[in-house]
Amino acid sequence: MQQSLFSFSFLFLFLHFTKTLTQSPAAAPVQPPPAAPPLQAPPSQPPSGVQVPVTRGPLDVVKVLGKASHFTVFIRLLKATQVDTELFLQLNNTNNGATIFAPTDGAFSGIQVGTLNSLTDGDKIELVKFHIVPTFISTSQFQTVSNPVRTLAGTGKRFALNVTTAGNFVNITTGLTNTTISGTVYSDNRLAIYQVDRVLLPLDVFTPKPPAPAPAPALAPENPKKTAPFVESPNFNNPKDVSGSYSPANSRCIEGLLTLVIHWN
Repeated sequence: MQQSLFSFSFLFLFLHFTKTLTQSPAAAPVQPPPAAPPLQAPPSQPPSGVQVPVTRGPLDVVKVLGKASHFTVFIRLLKATQVDTELFLQLNNTNNGATIFAPTDGAFSGIQVGTLNSLTDGDKIELVKFHIVPTFISTSQFQTVSNPVRTLAGTGKRFALNVTTAGNFVNITTGLTNTTISGTVYSDNRLAIYQVDRVLLPLDVFTPKPPAPAPAPALAPENPKKTAPFVESPNFNNPKDVSGSYSPANSRCIEGLLTLVIHWN
C-alpha cells in the first residue's frame, strides 16, 4: 500500500513538472544588431525648398514670398523701393511675365553689416531690379537663354548677369557673385520665383564707377585781323585842304591862275 502511494505521488509530481515546462514561454531568439544605413549619394539636383501653390486671381509677389517665409529682408526692399507695385501692375495689367531670383534672409546675412543702410535710394532700386528679369523663364529654358540676361536694372557691362547650366544645376554670375539656384519658390505661366542663397551684387552699385570724361577745352577766340588804317584821299574841292597844305605843285597852280587873270584883264 505504501509502495503504491509513493508511486502515485511520484507520477503526479512528474506530470505537474512536465506541464509547467510546456507552459513556460520560449526564449526569444537573439536578434542581430541593426545594420547601419547605407551612405546616400549626393543629390543630383539642388533641394526644391518650399514651393508655394499656384495662386488664383491677381499675382502679388509679396504675398507669394510671405507664404514661402525666410524672405523678409527681400520683401522689405521690394516695398521700400516700390518695385512690388511695379511688378503687380506688370503681372496683372500686361501680358509681360517676370522671373525673380529671390535671396533668402541667410543670403543677406552673408553681406557686410551696414551695407544696405549705406546705399542710396537709387542704389537700392538698382539692387532689387537686378534680381528681376522682365520675362518668364522656366527651369528648362535656362539652357537656351542668351547672356548677359537683361534685368530690370538695365543693360551693359556694369549690369551683366550671366546664367549657365550644368546638368540640373543653374549657375548665376555677376562679376561679384557666383551662386546657384537652390529651389523653386513659385512657377506658373507668368511668374517664376527661384531661391538663391547669395545676394546678386551688380558691378554698377558695388564697385567704383569710372571717372567721367574731362570736358573738352573751350576754343580760344580768334584774334581779329589787323586792317590798314583808312586814309582819306585829298579833296581839292575843300578849301581847307587847299589852304591848309603847301606844295610846289599847288604853288604853280596858283601862279598859273593869277597869270590867267592878269592877261584876261
